[in-house]
Amino acid sequence: MARPLAGPQTLLRTLNGRAILESLARRGPLTRAELMTETGLSRTAVTQVLRMLEGSDAVAAAGVDRDTRGPAAGRVSLHPALGYAAAVHVEPSAAHVALVDATGAVRVETHGPFPPLGDRVDHIAGLIEACLEKVHGPLHVAVIGVPGIVTADGAIRDDQGPDGGAFRAALSARLGAPVRIENDVNLAALAELADGRGAELASFALLLLDDGLGGGIVIDGALHRGFSGVAGEITFLPQTPVPIGAPVLGDAVVRDLALAHGRDPEETVHQHLDAAAAGDEAALAMAAEMGRRLTIVAGSIALVLDPEAFILGGVAAHPVLVDAVARVAEEYAAQLPMRFLVSSFGPEAPLVGAVQESAAALRATVFSRLVPSVDRGASVDHGAAAVDRSVR
Repeated sequence: MARPLAGPQTLLRTLNGRAILESLARRGPLTRAELMTETGLSRTAVTQVLRMLEGSDAVAAAGVDRDTRGPAAGRVSLHPALGYAAAVHVEPSAAHVALVDATGAVRVETHGPFPPLGDRVDHIAGLIEACLEKVHGPLHVAVIGVPGIVTADGAIRDDQGPDGGAFRAALSARLGAPVRIENDVNLAALAELADGRGAELASFALLLLDDGLGGGIVIDGALHRGFSGVAGEITFLPQTPVPIGAPVLGDAVVRDLALAHGRDPEETVHQHLDAAAAGDEAALAMAAEMGRRLTIVAGSIALVLDPEAFILGGVAAHPVLVDAVARVAEEYAAQLPMRFLVSSFGPEAPLVGAVQESAAALRATVFSRLVPSVDRGASVDHGAAAVDRSVR
């Protein structure tokens, strides 16, 4: 016959409390009956845990369900004052900030260019603080996506050299909250893995072209950062006729290509590609060379990792460049077949990834504080399915 899992009461309370909090974060406001279905807990267990969570201001009433048959039932949701996480994408010349709640919803966002002589930490912190003024609740954690190599301890190595973790430490001290630093292309890959074109793939490589070319590598459903954070720094993969150590693609390369083909080097890559879409022969020649370089980068990765697909993101998702890549890939298909997909999120992919990761970090931080605080002196139904394990 079935018997409940033996163990301390606090373990059962923790499991039940986390099950309800996670369900509310995932599904939004729910009735008690819906929580029973979501968690497998008994009605008694749900009622007792909700009482404890309400007492600690973890959940709050969220209206009445009038859509289902029978008596109207009250809904509960995560308490709106639980606090927020900041998701930040640091672009070359600006920062995009979004405040996220525990459900993953963006509550406030803003975008601001870096001042010419201003401090990057002060600017980002100022944008976050301006967002916090528009909501009620504390900041618990921040996830910052930056260009450059990010090591496991949050140190950054970019064009200015290694920072030894100074940026992360300074921003955390200014915000009074933990800060996680992540490479921006890796965040874009995580966005594709969670809700984009990579969700159904076991492995893929994201090729994201912005001011430079970066890669996000997913192997067996997990992001691969590499031992020192260098995985995905594909812009320096050697290929003819690019000199060793020179970037394959990026703003500087596009300027050189424009000069070589008689176009204005001050135009953006988008302007060149739009001109190619309109039939400009010089712009079409530029797009063909960019497509060739992108495809050779993909081929180099394919020979080492053999991913299921390549996802083109950022400027690489421009239709003209997608077509150029497809033409070159077709030439190599007999020797090296490669599958190319277009990003689900376009240039917003790094911020989307930062939002997803910051919401997960917020839930981990807040829920771990809430569940122990409601464990003390409480009693939860041992017969609840969420904590019952049957043995024969």
